[in-house]
Amino acid sequence: MYRTVSDFLAQWEYESSSTGRLLDVLTDASLAQAVVPNGRTVGRLAWHIAQTLPEMMNKTGLAVAGVDEHALPPSSAAEIAAAYRAASTSLVAEITAKWTDASLATDDEMYGERWTKAMTLGALVCHQIHHRGQLTVLMRQAGLTVPGVYGPAEEEWAHMGMEPPPV
Repeated sequence: MYRTVSDFLAQWEYESSSTGRLLDVLTDASLAQAVVPNGRTVGRLAWHIAQTLPEMMNKTGLAVAGVDEHALPPSSAAEIAAAYRAASTSLVAEITAKWTDASLATDDEMYGERWTKAMTLGALVCHQIHHRGQLTVLMRQAGLTVPGVYGPAEEEWAHMGMEPPPV
């Protein structure tokens, strides 16, 4: 749980940058990749990540600019990445302008429960990490090279002059 706004912003800088790097690897052709028939596709997962920033955070009284939660995913990977970055930038601006450390202890109606703003920020980060993990599996299935997030991806070890660990 976050105790200060600056703690969240520091983590968000890393997490949103990591998500942006993944979204930048997507291709228009990869957006249709699904793990099972009628399952979420790369495009749907990536779009959901972008949609969640304004959907979730606007329940806290912020006015995060972004795509509507009911909008269908576009067929352009670049459009998804741009929408995510715009929403992330708006989120940072809104929190910086409107919240103090004391705001984090106040609560809001969130999905039929009461969550503190700190808890909502934690849920936002965990939600993004969860779907980013799903996305990386589908990206591999689509033949894309996945950048490392919390450590090097298989392809990145060679750039570091090292062998990947055995599997």
